[in-house]
Amino acid sequence: MNPYSFFDSTMLLFIPAVLLAAWAQFRVKSTFDRYSQVGARRGVTADQVARMLLDQFGLTSVPVQRVSGHLTDHYDPHGRTLALSDSVYGNTSIAAIGVAAHEVGHAIQHSDGYASLGIRNSIVPVVNIGSTLAMPLFFAGFFFQGATWLMDLGILLFLGVLIFHLITLPVEFNASSRAVALLGQTGALSGDELQGASKVLNAAAWTYIAATVMALMQLLRLLVLRASRRE
Repeated sequence: MNPYSFFDSTMLLFIPAVLLAAWAQFRVKSTFDRYSQVGARRGVTADQVARMLLDQFGLTSVPVQRVSGHLTDHYDPHGRTLALSDSVYGNTSIAAIGVAAHEVGHAIQHSDGYASLGIRNSIVPVVNIGSTLAMPLFFAGFFFQGATWLMDLGILLFLGVLIFHLITLPVEFNASSRAVALLGQTGALSGDELQGASKVLNAAAWTYIAATVMALMQLLRLLVLRASRRE
Protein backbone atom coordinates (compact mmCIF):
# COMPACT_ATOMS: atom_id res chain seq x y z
CA MET A 1 0.00 0.00 0.00
CA ASN A 2 1.20 3.49 -0.81
CA PRO A 3 2.66 4.98 2.43
CA TYR A 4 0.79 8.21 1.71
CA SER A 5 -2.54 6.50 1.07
CA PHE A 6 -4.12 8.10 4.11
CA PHE A 7 -4.40 11.17 1.87
CA ASP A 8 -6.70 9.20 -0.42
CA SER A 9 -10.39 8.96 -1.18
CA THR A 10 -11.21 8.35 2.49
CA MET A 11 -10.70 12.08 2.96
CA LEU A 12 -13.98 12.54 1.11
CA LEU A 13 -15.71 11.32 4.25
CA PHE A 14 -14.84 14.64 5.87
CA ILE A 15 -16.56 16.83 3.28
CA PRO A 16 -20.08 16.64 4.81
CA ALA A 17 -18.67 17.07 8.32
CA VAL A 18 -16.56 20.07 7.33
CA LEU A 19 -19.51 21.71 5.58
CA LEU A 20 -21.72 21.09 8.61
CA ALA A 21 -19.07 22.51 10.96
CA ALA A 22 -18.66 25.64 8.81
CA TRP A 23 -22.43 26.14 8.68
CA ALA A 24 -22.73 25.63 12.44
CA GLN A 25 -20.00 28.18 13.16
CA PHE A 26 -21.62 30.68 10.81
CA ARG A 27 -25.02 30.12 12.38
CA VAL A 28 -23.86 30.52 15.97
CA LYS A 29 -21.89 33.66 15.13
CA SER A 30 -24.65 35.29 13.13
CA THR A 31 -27.35 34.39 15.67
CA PHE A 32 -25.29 35.55 18.64
CA ASP A 33 -24.35 38.79 16.85
CA ARG A 34 -27.99 39.42 15.97
CA TYR A 35 -29.32 39.01 19.49
CA SER A 36 -26.33 40.76 21.01
CA GLN A 37 -27.88 43.91 19.57
CA VAL A 38 -31.18 43.31 21.36
CA GLY A 39 -31.25 44.36 24.99
CA ALA A 40 -33.48 42.66 27.54
CA ARG A 41 -36.37 44.85 28.62
CA ARG A 42 -35.61 44.42 32.32
CA GLY A 43 -32.18 45.91 31.78
CA VAL A 44 -30.37 43.34 33.93
CA THR A 45 -26.92 42.08 32.97
CA ALA A 46 -26.05 38.48 32.16
CA ASP A 47 -23.92 38.10 35.30
CA GLN A 48 -26.77 39.47 37.44
CA VAL A 49 -29.17 36.95 35.89
CA ALA A 50 -26.66 34.15 36.51
CA ARG A 51 -26.30 35.19 40.14
CA MET A 52 -30.06 35.36 40.61
CA LEU A 53 -30.63 31.91 39.11
CA LEU A 54 -27.81 30.31 41.11
CA ASP A 55 -29.10 31.81 44.35
CA GLN A 56 -32.61 30.63 43.60
CA PHE A 57 -31.34 27.05 43.48
CA GLY A 58 -29.29 27.43 46.65
CA LEU A 59 -25.98 27.62 44.82
CA THR A 60 -24.89 30.73 46.68
CA SER A 61 -21.32 29.42 47.04
CA VAL A 62 -20.81 29.26 43.26
CA PRO A 63 -19.10 32.51 42.21
CA VAL A 64 -19.78 34.21 38.89
CA GLN A 65 -16.44 35.28 37.48
CA ARG A 66 -15.29 37.12 34.40
CA VAL A 67 -12.96 35.34 31.96
CA SER A 68 -11.22 36.83 28.94
CA GLY A 69 -12.19 35.91 25.41
CA HIS A 70 -15.28 35.68 23.22
CA LEU A 71 -17.82 32.98 24.13
CA THR A 72 -15.33 31.26 26.43
CA ASP A 73 -18.11 30.87 28.99
CA HIS A 74 -18.07 27.68 31.04
CA TYR A 75 -18.93 26.05 34.34
CA ASP A 76 -16.02 24.41 36.16
CA PRO A 77 -17.32 21.41 38.12
CA HIS A 78 -14.02 20.95 39.95
CA GLY A 79 -13.64 24.51 41.19
CA ARG A 80 -17.44 24.96 41.29
CA THR A 81 -17.19 28.31 39.56
CA LEU A 82 -19.15 29.86 36.71
CA ALA A 83 -17.11 31.90 34.24
CA LEU A 84 -18.62 34.38 31.79
CA SER A 85 -16.64 35.77 28.88
CA ASP A 86 -15.99 39.43 28.10
CA SER A 87 -18.74 39.30 25.46
CA VAL A 88 -21.29 38.08 28.04
CA TYR A 89 -20.34 39.42 31.49
CA GLY A 90 -21.97 42.78 32.18
CA ASN A 91 -23.98 42.59 28.94
CA THR A 92 -27.72 43.22 28.95
CA SER A 93 -28.42 41.54 25.60
CA ILE A 94 -30.74 38.59 25.10
CA ALA A 95 -27.85 36.59 23.65
CA ALA A 96 -25.61 37.18 26.67
CA ILE A 97 -28.37 36.33 29.14
CA GLY A 98 -29.15 33.13 27.26
CA VAL A 99 -25.51 32.02 27.35
CA ALA A 100 -25.22 32.84 31.05
CA ALA A 101 -28.38 30.87 31.84
CA HIS A 102 -26.99 27.92 29.88
CA GLU A 103 -23.91 27.83 32.11
CA VAL A 104 -26.17 28.04 35.16
CA GLY A 105 -27.93 25.01 33.71
CA HIS A 106 -24.63 23.12 33.94
CA ALA A 107 -24.17 24.21 37.55
CA ILE A 108 -27.65 22.93 38.40
CA GLN A 109 -26.92 19.67 36.57
CA HIS A 110 -23.87 19.26 38.77
CA SER A 111 -25.84 20.03 41.90
CA ASP A 112 -28.61 17.60 40.91
CA GLY A 113 -26.15 14.82 40.11
CA TYR A 114 -27.19 14.71 36.46
CA ALA A 115 -25.82 11.35 35.29
CA SER A 116 -24.57 12.32 31.82
CA LEU A 117 -22.61 15.27 33.21
CA GLY A 118 -21.02 13.03 35.83
CA ILE A 119 -20.01 10.47 33.22
CA ARG A 120 -18.59 13.14 30.93
CA ASN A 121 -16.56 14.73 33.71
CA SER A 122 -15.21 11.37 34.87
CA ILE A 123 -13.88 10.36 31.45
CA VAL A 124 -12.27 13.71 30.54
CA PRO A 125 -8.72 12.70 31.66
CA VAL A 126 -8.86 9.45 29.67
CA VAL A 127 -10.34 11.19 26.62
CA ASN A 128 -7.60 13.85 26.72
CA ILE A 129 -4.96 11.14 26.60
CA GLY A 130 -6.84 9.27 23.89
CA SER A 131 -7.27 12.33 21.68
CA THR A 132 -3.52 13.02 21.92
CA LEU A 133 -2.29 9.48 21.26
CA ALA A 134 -4.94 7.97 18.97
CA MET A 135 -3.72 9.31 15.64
CA PRO A 136 0.05 8.91 16.23
CA LEU A 137 -0.47 5.32 17.35
CA PHE A 138 -2.76 4.52 14.44
CA PHE A 139 -0.39 5.81 11.78
CA ALA A 140 2.65 4.27 13.50
CA GLY A 141 0.87 0.94 13.08
CA PHE A 142 -0.08 1.89 9.53
CA PHE A 143 3.52 2.51 8.48
CA PHE A 144 5.38 -0.24 10.34
CA GLN A 145 5.02 -3.82 9.22
CA GLY A 146 3.72 -6.15 11.91
CA ALA A 147 2.48 -3.33 14.13
CA THR A 148 -1.19 -3.34 13.19
CA TRP A 149 -2.00 -3.75 16.88
CA LEU A 150 -1.03 -0.09 17.21
CA MET A 151 -3.71 0.75 14.67
CA ASP A 152 -6.24 -1.17 16.73
CA LEU A 153 -5.14 0.65 19.88
CA GLY A 154 -5.43 3.99 18.12
CA ILE A 155 -8.96 3.13 16.96
CA LEU A 156 -9.92 2.08 20.48
CA LEU A 157 -8.61 5.35 21.92
CA PHE A 158 -10.41 7.40 19.28
CA LEU A 159 -13.61 5.50 20.01
CA GLY A 160 -13.38 7.03 23.48
CA VAL A 161 -13.28 10.49 21.87
CA LEU A 162 -16.44 9.74 19.92
CA ILE A 163 -18.17 8.45 23.06
CA PHE A 164 -17.25 11.70 24.81
CA HIS A 165 -18.90 13.71 22.03
CA LEU A 166 -22.01 11.53 22.13
CA ILE A 167 -22.33 12.00 25.90
CA THR A 168 -21.80 15.75 25.50
CA LEU A 169 -24.88 16.13 23.30
CA PRO A 170 -27.54 15.37 25.95
CA VAL A 171 -25.56 17.37 28.52
CA GLU A 172 -25.62 20.48 26.34
CA PHE A 173 -29.22 20.04 25.16
CA ASN A 174 -30.39 19.57 28.73
CA ALA A 175 -28.51 22.65 29.96
CA SER A 176 -30.12 24.74 27.21
CA SER A 177 -33.63 23.47 27.94
CA ARG A 178 -33.09 24.21 31.63
CA ALA A 179 -31.85 27.70 30.75
CA VAL A 180 -34.90 28.62 28.68
CA ALA A 181 -37.26 27.23 31.32
CA LEU A 182 -35.50 29.12 34.11
CA LEU A 183 -35.50 32.40 32.23
CA GLY A 184 -39.23 32.04 31.61
CA GLN A 185 -40.09 30.94 35.15
CA THR A 186 -38.17 33.78 36.78
CA GLY A 187 -39.32 36.42 34.32
CA ALA A 188 -35.76 37.34 33.44
CA LEU A 189 -36.88 37.09 29.82
CA SER A 190 -40.35 36.77 28.37
CA GLY A 191 -42.18 36.24 25.09
CA ASP A 192 -40.09 37.14 22.07
CA GLU A 193 -37.03 37.54 24.31
CA LEU A 194 -37.24 33.88 25.29
CA GLN A 195 -37.54 32.93 21.63
CA GLY A 196 -34.39 34.91 20.87
CA ALA A 197 -32.43 33.26 23.68
CA SER A 198 -33.65 29.86 22.52
CA LYS A 199 -32.43 30.56 18.97
CA VAL A 200 -28.98 31.48 20.28
CA LEU A 201 -28.73 28.28 22.32
CA ASN A 202 -30.10 26.14 19.48
CA ALA A 203 -27.48 27.59 17.15
CA ALA A 204 -24.75 26.79 19.67
CA ALA A 205 -26.04 23.22 19.94
CA TRP A 206 -25.27 22.66 16.26
CA THR A 207 -21.55 23.17 16.94
CA TYR A 208 -21.67 20.15 19.26
CA ILE A 209 -23.57 18.14 16.66
CA ALA A 210 -20.98 19.09 14.03
CA ALA A 211 -18.11 18.05 16.32
CA THR A 212 -19.79 14.69 16.89
CA VAL A 213 -20.27 14.11 13.17
CA MET A 214 -16.63 15.03 12.55
CA ALA A 215 -15.46 12.53 15.17
CA LEU A 216 -17.73 9.86 13.67
CA MET A 217 -16.32 10.43 10.19
CA GLN A 218 -12.77 10.29 11.54
CA LEU A 219 -13.45 6.97 13.23
CA LEU A 220 -15.07 5.62 10.06
CA ARG A 221 -12.00 6.68 8.06
CA LEU A 222 -9.68 4.89 10.49
CA LEU A 223 -11.77 1.74 10.20
CA VAL A 224 -11.65 1.89 6.39
CA LEU A 225 -7.87 2.35 6.42
CA ARG A 226 -7.50 -0.48 8.95
CA ALA A 227 -9.55 -2.81 6.74
CA SER A 228 -7.37 -1.99 3.73
CA ARG A 229 -4.11 -2.62 5.61
CA ARG A 230 -2.46 -5.95 4.98
CA GLU A 231 0.34 -7.57 6.97
